Amino acid sequence: MIDEDAIRARYASANDQLDERGRRLFVAAEKAAAGYRGTAAVCRAKGVARSTIIRGSKDLLTAPSTPVRVRRKGAGRPPSSQTDATALDDLSRLAESATMGDPMRPLLWMSKSREKLASALRATNHAVSANTVAKMLVTLGYSRQVNRKTKEGSHHADRDGQFQHINRQVIAVQAAGQPAISVDTKKKELIGEYKNGGSDYRPTSCPDHVKVRDFVDEELGKVAPYGI
Repeated sequence: MIDEDAIRARYASANDQLDERGRRLFVAAEKAAAGYRGTAAVCRAKGVARSTIIRGSKDLLTAPSTPVRVRRKGAGRPPSSQTDATALDDLSRLAESATMGDPMRPLLWMSKSREKLASALRATNHAVSANTVAKMLVTLGYSRQVNRKTKEGSHHADRDGQFQHINRQVIAVQAAGQPAISVDTKKKELIGEYKNGGSDYRPTSCPDHVKVRDFVDEELGKVAPYGI
């Protein structure tokens, strides 16, 4: 059972805010929501022609050729770079100082994360957030990038030389009936009570206590873990 009175009430509440196309879309949406016999029910409830509902249904299936602007041009909150005249210049100075060290100017060693840049700007009376800093950095021509290995070229002629040499040696000793031992060596590690990434299960409020800084222990030194 389709509630035609409810359709009339909903249409009356929105009618003043709708243009001609909006009314077509409204009755088409009501017809789709009503399901079977929805077209006849909407026709009776609003007195619209069936052709109007059919045309509205086609409009619902096709996106408008030009987007309809909801706000007038220029509406919305203006960027911080416009409301705060010096924010962009101060951010540029901070970002430049954090890009690399330079003995010819005062060094300012700091993280280039947007959170710390925002904190530094707030300390100089700029009301900005980390998200605002991210947008301002784009305006200044900055982007998040990773290192790229290109200084020696994309491919070295002797890149596999050591592996080929090891392979030839293994083949030679095996052909002579001698054993070949493969040793896998990892990077050097500090020996001592140092912090490691990750976590493990322990009794509540009983974490392992480790050193604050990863300085080399003069007595224990480093070790190169390996496996055979």
